[in-house]
Amino acid sequence: MTTFASGTDTLTRDALTVLQPGFTGTTAPDWLLRRLGEGLASVGLFGRNIASPEQLTALTAQLRAERGDVLVAIDEEGGDVTRLEVRTGSSFPGNHALGAVDDVELTREVAAELGRRLAACGVNLNWAPSADVNSNPSNPVIGVRSFGASSKLVARHTAAYVTGLQSAGVAACTKHFPGHGDTAVDSHHALPRIDVDTSVLGSRELSPFRAAIAAGTRAVMTAHILVPALDPDRPATLSGRVLTDLLRGELGYTGLIVTDGMEMQAISGTYGIERGSVLAIAAGADAICVGGGLADDETVRRLRDALVSAVRSGELPEERLAEAAERVRTLAHWTVAGAADAQLPADEEVGLRAARRALRITGAEGFTPLTTAPYVAAFTPVANVAVGDETPWGVAAELARLIPGTETGSFAGEDAGLATLAAAGPRRVVAVVRDEHRHPWMGAALDTVLRTRPDTIVIEMGLPQAPARGALHIATHGAARVCARAAAEIIAGE
Repeated sequence: MTTFASGTDTLTRDALTVLQPGFTGTTAPDWLLRRLGEGLASVGLFGRNIASPEQLTALTAQLRAERGDVLVAIDEEGGDVTRLEVRTGSSFPGNHALGAVDDVELTREVAAELGRRLAACGVNLNWAPSADVNSNPSNPVIGVRSFGASSKLVARHTAAYVTGLQSAGVAACTKHFPGHGDTAVDSHHALPRIDVDTSVLGSRELSPFRAAIAAGTRAVMTAHILVPALDPDRPATLSGRVLTDLLRGELGYTGLIVTDGMEMQAISGTYGIERGSVLAIAAGADAICVGGGLADDETVRRLRDALVSAVRSGELPEERLAEAAERVRTLAHWTVAGAADAQLPADEEVGLRAARRALRITGAEGFTPLTTAPYVAAFTPVANVAVGDETPWGVAAELARLIPGTETGSFAGEDAGLATLAAAGPRRVVAVVRDEHRHPWMGAALDTVLRTRPDTIVIEMGLPQAPARGALHIATHGAARVCARAAAEIIAGE
């Protein structure tokens, strides 16, 4: 039972309860522990907070010593977006690889093992899976985070993922409602817009969310996108038409609604985080995610005070804030019960099995595995903000483990091809690309290398939209460490 600090009134406690802030460091700061004592019910973890499973377990125990039912949330999609293994790369392939295999039982098994590992470290809310249908292959922020471009495929794998994750006692948070797949702008930087009619939205974007709700997803995360067919004036996160009328009313969802990060420019650059948070709760959101970039007590105080002031001024009904806070507490109670009930056996190799099955190989018939050390050229695009630039990618490390002496370099821009040839010398080239179809310089670099070195091996670790080329072409459907291992095994003949 949590004992709240004396002097904290119900309104203030409710305002704190709906916040999901982050913090810096690998131990909980004093201000965060104090806020938990005053009514804060959730904490968000990011890569900066995690050094090892043992350290993470100690951190979550520190939080629970202050509040036993605290929601400890994390953005752990597996694949390219990992916080649990931010410094090494993920042991699990991401959604696009699972969609390429299209075995819903395998997706459920992967999600269950990921959930088991999170639960073992004390994490009980995962901001995953992405249920976005990646209908726009030029999408700069979703891509391999999606199960695919087919709404039916995305729907069945979203449901399997939710089922698997929650079997471990970890609440799923299906995102990004009402669907971020048909955007050409990253909402970390600006406000995206989707101009399709309601019939397309209903059959394409909403189908995976219906499947997630039917599977019992405990939380849904909003998207900072403008969908004029639903609301021409406000982005989904701030829209009562989207959150209350559509998600609650039409789709019948009764669980927790969490916003995407309020410090993202789509909200903070247009409404500001205080005003945006008030509008989000008024629209029907129950929890305010903040802390990816703003991670201090001052942010928590500002948001708490903004919510309290909005209630006192009559802008935000007190009953709406109380309802939101109660949904947070209800989910917290579910996670306590779920942790007690979930006893899953470990399946340490499920990620590797899935990554191997996800490979799509062209040119294998005439390929002889390498026995001498190659040169790995990573054609490196600007990092996706959701992925971050902390997590390593590429095949060099895994290939070096199998073929000692393997060397690597990172290249970008119009001279990447010539620079690769100069660095490689006589060694066999392994060119690693990531979303070649979105980066013209990348395709030009491959052209340059292949003209001189047609025996080059090409590995696509993003969306395999460009034509397969090279003496051997391997599409991994993601850049997770386990995907790199699977590709390296092929090259080395393991």
